[in-house]
Amino acid sequence: MARPVVGIIGNFHLLGEDFPIQASGMINLEAVAHVSGAMPVIVPSDPRLVDVCTLSRSFDGFLFTGARPNVHPSFYGEPETEAHGAFDYCRDELTLELIRKCVQAGQPVFGVCRGFQEFNVAFGGTLHPEIRDLPGRMNHRMPPDGTLEEKFAHRHTVSLKKGGVFAGVLGAEEVLVNSLHGQGINEPGPNIVVEGFAPDGTPEAIYVKNSPGFSLAVQWHPEWNAATDPVSRPLFESFGSALRKWKNGVRATP
Repeated sequence: MARPVVGIIGNFHLLGEDFPIQASGMINLEAVAHVSGAMPVIVPSDPRLVDVCTLSRSFDGFLFTGARPNVHPSFYGEPETEAHGAFDYCRDELTLELIRKCVQAGQPVFGVCRGFQEFNVAFGGTLHPEIRDLPGRMNHRMPPDGTLEEKFAHRHTVSLKKGGVFAGVLGAEEVLVNSLHGQGINEPGPNIVVEGFAPDGTPEAIYVKNSPGFSLAVQWHPEWNAATDPVSRPLFESFGSALRKWKNGVRATP
């Protein structure tokens, strides 16, 4: 039987000084291919090139990846400030609509880091541009120096709701994760259920309430060491199970 096909949301980059590309990290592709058991295809995050309706018909599910630019605050009704940093307005326009369409249909979607933030904004939530500036919060940003292994190393625990969706998928009520983000959830959207928190109270694991399909998102980066990490692997395996069910005409939650 053919594998499910997953759209990996790509990101705009400049190669060198002046050559624009759309790309995704190999760890995203490998996690989907080797752990979820699906075929990854990079989707350009630009509504001038692709449209949501055709995308949703062409793929069995989507991975909304991390990225350096922040979601533009106009999408949650706030003004742009210097603290918000860089933006990718084209990605925002595509992904927010695509998330809503897939969730409504029960099509499997998995959000990571920026994708986690996109889930919240897509369903009416707001973001804070710099979590470390809030009273009592730790610095969740990626270490500026070191190897990839050091940058993606475990940084803090996440406490999960007892008996919740994530505790069921991960088989634990506390997990150890990496941390590579500056922006984070300020107010959860009305349909966003927060089930995981960092020790400082930062939301780390969410799903969409009453979604008929897989609609999980995490603030950390489970694609790193997805095949061997005890937290990453079950997340991508659960995503893969939902993808295969969808391909066979079945909508399924974790």
